[in-house]
Amino acid sequence: MTTFDPIRRRAVTGLALACTGLAAAAADTPPATPSGTASGAAPSGPVPLAEFFQRPSFYGAELSPDGRRVAMSIGSATHPAQLAVLDLETMTPTVVAAFDSLGVGRFRWVNDKRLVFDLATHREARREIRQAPGLFAVDADGENFRQLVQTTASWLKAPPAGREPLPWNVFLLDSVGRQDGPEVFVVSPKQFGGNTRVDYIELMRLNTLTGQAEPVEAPQHATQWLLDTRGELRMVVTRHENRVTVMARERGGNWRSMSEGDSIEGPAFMPLTIAPDGTFYVRSQGPGDKAALYSLDPASGKRSDAAVLVSKDFDLNPVAVATDQALLGWRLRVDAEVTQWIDPGMKALQAQLDRALPTTTNRISVARRAQTPYVLVEAFSDAQPSVHYLFHTGQKKLTKLGAAMPGIDPRRMGPMDLVRYPARDGLSIPAYLTLPANGARKNLPLVVLVHGGPWVRGGDWRWQPEVQFLASRGYAVLQPEFRGSTGFGSKHFKAGWRQWGQAMQNDLADGARWAIAQGIADPRRIAIAGASYGGYAAMMGLVNDPDLFRCAVNWVGVTDLMLMYTAYWSDIDDESKRYGLPRLLGDPKAEADKLRAHSPLHQAARIRQPVLMAYGGVDERVPIAHGERMRDALRAHNPSVEFIEYPSEGHGWARPETNIDFWGRVETFLGRHLAPR
Repeated sequence: MTTFDPIRRRAVTGLALACTGLAAAAADTPPATPSGTASGAAPSGPVPLAEFFQRPSFYGAELSPDGRRVAMSIGSATHPAQLAVLDLETMTPTVVAAFDSLGVGRFRWVNDKRLVFDLATHREARREIRQAPGLFAVDADGENFRQLVQTTASWLKAPPAGREPLPWNVFLLDSVGRQDGPEVFVVSPKQFGGNTRVDYIELMRLNTLTGQAEPVEAPQHATQWLLDTRGELRMVVTRHENRVTVMARERGGNWRSMSEGDSIEGPAFMPLTIAPDGTFYVRSQGPGDKAALYSLDPASGKRSDAAVLVSKDFDLNPVAVATDQALLGWRLRVDAEVTQWIDPGMKALQAQLDRALPTTTNRISVARRAQTPYVLVEAFSDAQPSVHYLFHTGQKKLTKLGAAMPGIDPRRMGPMDLVRYPARDGLSIPAYLTLPANGARKNLPLVVLVHGGPWVRGGDWRWQPEVQFLASRGYAVLQPEFRGSTGFGSKHFKAGWRQWGQAMQNDLADGARWAIAQGIADPRRIAIAGASYGGYAAMMGLVNDPDLFRCAVNWVGVTDLMLMYTAYWSDIDDESKRYGLPRLLGDPKAEADKLRAHSPLHQAARIRQPVLMAYGGVDERVPIAHGERMRDALRAHNPSVEFIEYPSEGHGWARPETNIDFWGRVETFLGRHLAPR
């Protein structure tokens, strides 16, 4: 059993390996110098707002199964992402897919010489999405381009794969098979029950050369599928009404129920992966109340007595790093991402790269059946957006493929650390604290930035544009993982049930007061901000703690808790309203008065501080009615209310232009209300 403690920021020791350029990427530059280090003087003056919110120039890379090629998604601020393939023998890049109107989205190797990809509709404003993502296949040399799944894009004319493309609502499955043939796995919703609820999803094996799709036998109501290294379906998770069931089978055998639970707390374990040696691994509650990694006997349905990986501070949800032949290690997140290697050679390689890139998390990806000495490295940190490298393990040469945000200088970004502070009832609250890069540490204006969800883990030790933008303008930024957040144990999660506007809200105020007590925050200059649930919490901060928070920024935030149950134009499905929300938020019948009492809309008369609100005109998760009703209720007595609607946006901002406009307004708003007095 391996136990994890939080990692610490690495010290800077300089670069040890060579770095060369790549013709397919931007101009050759050495690895970026991390925050707080000296490699020439950092430019003076604030970083331009637009630099934080441009579309990435490099989205990602993946080695072919044989390790002879690298597929890359490359874009720019003005051009959609293209799919390119780099031949590692000739170091020659080839663009194999590019469109004028929309970029390439997800991509994956089918086998050593063929790829599939879809369109990046998720990067477009909701009202401007007029086509489904589709699915396409192309060879590594750009030949045999075929359309496998329909889109509604009139501008796209692609040859079908021998037959009519499948309907638009067919999507690529995350799990992969053997990757030695022409097939991939896809899923298709076949029946909709109630309001937007997908009741039955069909799993299919799709031939990327012929376009033929064959159903894969699976239990009804399956929503998660786990394949073994032979490409055979071995485990599923089914969801129906309020029940979640994990099922497994031997190769060619019958399906058996392994574990069952309700939709909130779930079964006793959830499947993670099947290793090349056939071992099943699951996620289950370990010692104390933290989720840990265990092996599972599929014949008996019993997990191992001892955890394979466990942390005393964090729930673990490890991702396997493996080849066709062996499980090499586990990638997981504690306070930051780490990889626990099983393979000694990979452990030594990680140490070597960490010495070369000492201030970043360095994620190593390997080929499935490597016939070359190359691995991929994605380097990132709190101050450094992702930079992708190709590393030759024999020559010890590190070649830069591309940077996600080349306009960001990490020397001008603020340091982020995980802190903990006590809530008023003694519960320990984790939080990420980011401070300005100029070295200021005391008496700062503070923004308490509240994550959405709320039943998710919000923070992460990596570059975040909103956080670093605020820090670049001189603000300290506190991101509390308030009770109800996941990732910190079941006790922390359950402590937030039915606590909207109550103990969850107190955790945010207690974080601000902790920052004051530490000397970090100026008590006269504190704002609260957030999106979705975070927008709700920003408004309730002004209700509950008017002497603490001087102003609030709410975008796409809930303002009426009852409206979450009654809005027929919302995409919150009927099962969530029937089973999930009553347990997590409150019963709309028995606790109607309580829900109204903790709704900002019904407490609007108490809000006297300045408010900035922004909503998407086609938001289906938190319809704009939440914002419009709140705006009207506030303007009756509060002259300091700013409201903006982005007609084409949904639940959050997809377009760079929207982000630039919105955060420009935030900068002006905070500058006006948190200026020294």
